[in-house]
Parts: sequence; structure tokens; C-alpha cells
Amino acid sequence: MEPNVADDADLLRAHGAGDPHAFARLYDRYDRACFRFIRRTLAAAHADAAEDLHQETWIAVSRNAASFDPARASFPAWLFAIARNKVWDHLRRRKLVMLALPEDDEAMTVPDPGPTPLDQAVTRETARRIVEAVEALPLAQRETFVMFAHAGLSLEDVAEATGVPVETAKSRLRYARATLRQALADERPAHA
Repeated sequence: MEPNVADDADLLRAHGAGDPHAFARLYDRYDRACFRFIRRTLAAAHADAAEDLHQETWIAVSRNAASFDPARASFPAWLFAIARNKVWDHLRRRKLVMLALPEDDEAMTVPDPGPTPLDQAVTRETARRIVEAVEALPLAQRETFVMFAHAGLSLEDVAEATGVPVETAKSRLRYARATLRQALADERPAHA
């Protein structure tokens, strides 16, 4: 995802002015990263809500296009703040605690045409463990990690989207990485 802040703001303004193609371009640009963020933040046990929350996020973007201020935040930060709020609202409504392990996850079926079946099984198992480790992170660390590592947002955008200072976002990312390193320590080759 390589956002162009000026272009994003122009597209959102054009959408507000009635250009149907402008919104489609923004959607195409950020759709996958936004959905992955929502899906990963919810964790596998509540993945069924991801599509609805994704749709609610984009409806909110469309309805609130006029309120976007590019001087206050980049479009990705604004978008992910909306997505985050949708996820948190969902969790509050359901009073959910998310510590579930994924059973059937896209990340577990990474296409890998070259390796042997044994290598593929090891790769799938490693991917499953990574997904489990990310989903076991505390929610604040998980959303920070997913926005930064998977969605490609800068720390400044992550801080803006989550409503915390940049130093807090850095700390959350640092703690998430340390926890993941610890959880996945046995995944590293012994001869590395």
C-alpha cells in the first residue's frame, strides 16, 4: 500500500462532489489492508463479523467524507481509525474476550509451489503458529502490530488511528514484537 496523501484527499473530495469513480479508486487502494486489519484484530473466533464491520467501515467513510481533514491525518490513518472504532464497538456490544486460536485461516494455506509436501506442512504449521501468536497479543498491541506490519501504516498513522501519542504506538509495537519473538523462539533454525 503506497498512499498518496494528496491524491487520497482529492479522491475523497471528488467522491463528496458526486464522482462515483473516486470512491471506487480509494476502495480498491485500501480495501484489502483494511479488511485484513479488521479480520486480524477480531481474531479467528469472531471472523464472521469481519465482513460486516468492513462494510460498515466503508459506509462510514462514504457518509463522513466531508469531515475528512488532510491537515489532521492521512487518509489511511483516518480509515483505520474508523475501522478500529467499528471493531471496538462490536467488541463492546458483545463484551468479547479474544484469546481464541484460529482453525481455518487464509494465512495457513500460503501457496508454495516449489517445496516438498513435508516442507509445505512445516510452512503451514509455522504460519498457523504465527497467526496464533499475533491473535494472542493483547488487543492494543495486536491492532498496532497489524496496522504497522500488515497494513503498512507508519507509526505516526498508527498513533493517529488509535488516538495515542507516537511514543505509545512505538511502545505497543515494541512489546508486540518482543512477545512474538518469545512466542516464536522455537521456530528459528538452530544453526542461524
